[in-house]
Amino acid sequence: MNKELILLKLSNEEYVTQLRKEFANQGIVREHDYFKKCLEENISGNRITIIAFYNGNLVGCGHLIKKSAYPYFYENNIPEINDLNVFTEFRKRGIAGSIIDELEKIASETYEIIGIGVGLYKDYGSAQRLYCKKGYIPDGNGVQYDEKEVKPGSHVLVDDFLNLYFTKKLI
Repeated sequence: MNKELILLKLSNEEYVTQLRKEFANQGIVREHDYFKKCLEENISGNRITIIAFYNGNLVGCGHLIKKSAYPYFYENNIPEINDLNVFTEFRKRGIAGSIIDELEKIASETYEIIGIGVGLYKDYGSAQRLYCKKGYIPDGNGVQYDEKEVKPGSHVLVDDFLNLYFTKKLI
């Protein structure tokens, strides 16, 4: 891990306030109480949130959801890496990969397989490539829209709800 990079678990209201502020500064829209709900789920044990600081700046975060909203992951007890974000100016420094590594390490204490979903339009290109480099493979269930299978011949919006899901066997 990069020595300028520090990864911490979401553990208190101060981090909630920082996350809310920095995401807003980056123009990344989240419901006002999103990070508060994340903290509550971290406390209850349903989610693990890793926050990344680079040279003292909060630069992103990622979550491990133990019970995914995606039916295939839920039914097969596969935890999901979710809502992984590294702010644009801090990308290409291995931060997202380090967050994934940490979440995989945590998941490997309990689970044999981990999952992740990714959007299908160009803005997600770097994430798509990263997940493949990290050893994630498509789960074989095809394209999903809002966690529901897209049937052949149907029409869906190409937006943040159109995803392909991947899994990785943890060693």
